[in-house]
Amino acid sequence: MTYLFNLLLFVITLIGGLLPLRNKDFLPEKINTILAFSGSFLLAVTLLHLIPETFTDIGSKAGLYLLIGFFIQLVIQRYTHGVEHGHIHVHHHGEKMALSSVIIGLSLHAAMEGIPLGFNYHSNSTEPALYLAIATHKFPEAILVASLLIATGNRTKIIPTIVFFSAITPVTAILAHNLGIYFLFVSTIISVIIPIVAGAFLHIATTIFFESGTKHHMLTNKKILAILLGVGLGLLTTLIHD
Repeated sequence: MTYLFNLLLFVITLIGGLLPLRNKDFLPEKINTILAFSGSFLLAVTLLHLIPETFTDIGSKAGLYLLIGFFIQLVIQRYTHGVEHGHIHVHHHGEKMALSSVIIGLSLHAAMEGIPLGFNYHSNSTEPALYLAIATHKFPEAILVASLLIATGNRTKIIPTIVFFSAITPVTAILAHNLGIYFLFVSTIISVIIPIVAGAFLHIATTIFFESGTKHHMLTNKKILAILLGVGLGLLTTLIHD
């Protein structure tokens, strides 16, 4: 099942990255509703599944790691320029340097996302919920990555970059899963990394709430509906019985 989930995650991310090539009108400004949905769903899964799991495993220390993860994501955002939560910033001077910075930052972010996917959780509902939440997050993220490549005139690099970007999280998940099975110390390390990633998810999800939408950050009806659907789907995942 783990390999199937990873294959689906790769395909969903890849489809998102190829959309701007197929539809020139599918610009980042038009995916705010998707971002609101993915952000609320990611937040719900983090609070309902990931955080309870990590506190069960490592106790009160998880709070410190959550805090660390929140601020690690703040540092990563300095290099990604906020692409992972809906922003595209193109510098007029040194575009190639800015693009390299974004890709490196997003690759690190994608690798972090894959680590929790390779862990064995107490609840059977956590793994599928987490895969679905990350997939809904990576779909618009891949759209933004491809749009950034188009905006900076790097069309020839879009397909290889998107394939590479789509593969990072699933490959990391598979490595974490297999290494965790054969090496106890790897499983222990992963249990510490999970709350760090959860803290990063909290930063991403809450930032999406504030920054997706109108210029004045107003809660439009579409955004409210998307948020409610995301939270509702997150609550629905808790109904999956062990």
